[in-house]
Amino acid sequence: MTEKDQSGMTGKGAAPVSTPLQDSESARLQARRYFGSKKRRSTLVIFGGLLVLIGGLLFWLYLRSFESTDDAQVDAHLYPVSARISGHVIKVNVGDNDYVQKGAVLVEIDPRDYEVAVQQAEANLASAEATAQSLNINVPITAVSTESQLKITASDVENARAGVVAAEKQLTAAHAQLEQAEANDVKAQADLPRYQALVEKQDVSQQAYDQALATAKASTAAVAAAQANEAAAQQAVQQAKSRLTQSEAGHRYAETGPQQLSSTRARARAALADMEQKRAALEQARLNLEYTKIVAPVNGSVTKTVVVGLNVQAGQQLLTVVPLDDVWITANFKETQLKRMRPGQKAEIEVDASGRTFKGHVDSIAGATGPSFSLFPPENATGNYVKIVQRIPVKIVLEPGENRDRQLRPGMNVVPTVYLK
Repeated sequence: MTEKDQSGMTGKGAAPVSTPLQDSESARLQARRYFGSKKRRSTLVIFGGLLVLIGGLLFWLYLRSFESTDDAQVDAHLYPVSARISGHVIKVNVGDNDYVQKGAVLVEIDPRDYEVAVQQAEANLASAEATAQSLNINVPITAVSTESQLKITASDVENARAGVVAAEKQLTAAHAQLEQAEANDVKAQADLPRYQALVEKQDVSQQAYDQALATAKASTAAVAAAQANEAAAQQAVQQAKSRLTQSEAGHRYAETGPQQLSSTRARARAALADMEQKRAALEQARLNLEYTKIVAPVNGSVTKTVVVGLNVQAGQQLLTVVPLDDVWITANFKETQLKRMRPGQKAEIEVDASGRTFKGHVDSIAGATGPSFSLFPPENATGNYVKIVQRIPVKIVLEPGENRDRQLRPGMNVVPTVYLK
C-alpha cells in the first residue's frame, strides 16, 4: 500500500479519514450550533411567555371594560284608560294594537243625558243670577233708605220733644191765667155784696153798682175761659207726648235699619254663593258632557276590552295605551357587577327577538334590590342564612332615534352590555 493510499486520499469508494485537527474543529462547530439553537429556543420561550402574559392582561382588561347580563327586559309605563262617567257605549273608534295619537277619541258614550243636564244647569244658573242681581240692587237702596229714615226719625223725635216742652209751657201759662182769673173772680164776687149794701144806703151810685156787677160777671166768664184754656193746654201736652212716643218708636224701628241692611247684604251674599254653586254645577255638567268622549292620554298602541253596547261605570277600565316611543331597559345586574357602573355610561342592547342591537346609556341605578320591593321581602336574620348574590335593577334608556320604528315591546328579553370606561 502506498503512502497516498494510507492517507485516505485515493481509492475509489473509500471513506475519508479525518485528522485530529478536523475533528476538533467539527466539535467546536457542533457545540456552537447546539448552544446557539438552545439560546434561540430560550429566547422564543421567553418571548412567547411575554406575549401570553400581555395577551392575558389585555383580555383581562377587556373583560373589565364592560358588564353584561341576560336578566333584562324592555319596560314602559302602561296607561290604563278608564271611564270617568257612567253610560252606554255607542262607538269604539279603535281596534286592538292600533297606534293612536294623544288626544284621539277612542270611545264615545251616549251624550244625551249629559246634554239635558247641561241645559238644566244653565237654567238654574240664569235663575240664580237674576236673584243675585235683584238682591244686589236692593242693597244700596236699603242702605240709602236706612240712612234717610234714621235722620228723619231722629228729627221727628227732636221736634216731638220740643212740642212737649212747648205744650207744657202753654199749660203752665194757662194754669197761671186760671189762677189769676179765679183770684179776680173772688175779688169781684166779694165786691158785689158790698156795692149792693152801699147802693141801698145811697152811699154809692147805681152806676157804680152796675159796674161792679159787670166786673163780677166778666171775672166769672174769665175763670171759665181760663179753665178751658188750661184743659186745652193739658190736651196739647198729652198730644205732644203721644207724638213723642210715636216718634221714638219710629226712631227705634229706624235704628233696626242697619240690621235689616246686614240681613239684605247677607241674602245678597247667599244669592251670590248660590249663583257660584250653580255655575260650578254647570261647569261640572259640561265636563261630564266632555267625558262622554274618551281620548288617548299619550301616543301609543291600544289594547281594548270595550265593545259597542256595553254599559260602563265610572272608573271602569276600557283600554290600555302602551307608549312605544317611551320605552327603556330594566337590567338586573348582580351587585358584584356594579362596582364601577355609573349613570351616563354607554350601553348596547341586543334584542333576543330580532338580534338587533340598540345604543343607549345608563340612566340610573335603583335604590334597592328587586326582592326588597316584593310583597314579602326576604328575612335574612335567621340561623341558617346562606349568602346569595343579589340583583339590583339598572335603568338603561335608548339614545334618541334608536327605536323610531317602534320595534321594542315591553316585556321583551334583551341582553344589555354596559361599557365602564
